[in-house]
Amino acid sequence: MDVDDLRTFVEVADAGGVSAASRRLNLAKSIVSRRLLRLEAELGTQLLARTTRGAALTEAGTTFREHAARVCAEVDAAMEAISVGGELRGLLRVAVPSTFGPTHFAPAIAELTRRHPQLQINCRYSDRYVDLVTEGFDCGIRVGYLADSNLVARRIGSFSVRLFASPDYIAKRGVPEKPEDVPGHPAVMIGTETWTFSAGGKSFPVRPTGRFRADSAVAIAEATAAGAGITALPDVIAEPYVAAGSLVPIMLGYALPSIGMFVVRPPGQHPSRKVQALTELLIERLGR
Repeated sequence: MDVDDLRTFVEVADAGGVSAASRRLNLAKSIVSRRLLRLEAELGTQLLARTTRGAALTEAGTTFREHAARVCAEVDAAMEAISVGGELRGLLRVAVPSTFGPTHFAPAIAELTRRHPQLQINCRYSDRYVDLVTEGFDCGIRVGYLADSNLVARRIGSFSVRLFASPDYIAKRGVPEKPEDVPGHPAVMIGTETWTFSAGGKSFPVRPTGRFRADSAVAIAEATAAGAGITALPDVIAEPYVAAGSLVPIMLGYALPSIGMFVVRPPGQHPSRKVQALTELLIERLGR
């Protein structure tokens, strides 16, 4: 049984169709289809039910997909184990946030390819929530306060956070002086988050009143600089706006918790060496 046929089947199963899998694998659809037909012929059973919208696993396909994925993972591990110097090889698929990804994470990911010439890395940059398992990623990089999930997370660093407003907004509306003043100001925010301020060893959780919401920290910074309200931003995002005079830090007597940077991966007993190598490199570059 050809391992490439197994890999192709797993990709089609996870992607939901031949077209999506061919894009992931960077192969012609005809090659993907031929591999699937060869595998089904060898097994003597239908693994996928083709539809106009893609492909759905049959009962046999659902069972076989789990075994095939484990076989592919074991083959990858075996190849890495016997390679000269433990060289990493194969494909590593990473979901990266677009807000921080190109500037903060891309250089470290590029360094991983320099250190391991046999390794291929495919990154997808997006600020939306990515389902790692369904969309076929080995791991993801996430920034923020992680929600409960069955993903395995490893902290790789953090960003400090402060409250900001534009000079125009401050001139028109003033600024909150203490946490209880915050709900009286329109907030620019990601969702319905709580801002937890601290001072003197005490915590002050506040539910801001949002008027402008966005899933991008850069969009939030731009809206705040345009006078839409006050916001909590990582200093690394706010720095160029502060330098340009379009944002000003406020409520400096109160601290906000830093936000974490994490590598997350699907649940499993052990991370692959590729994911471990990326995690260690990110800690090396960003953990400071």
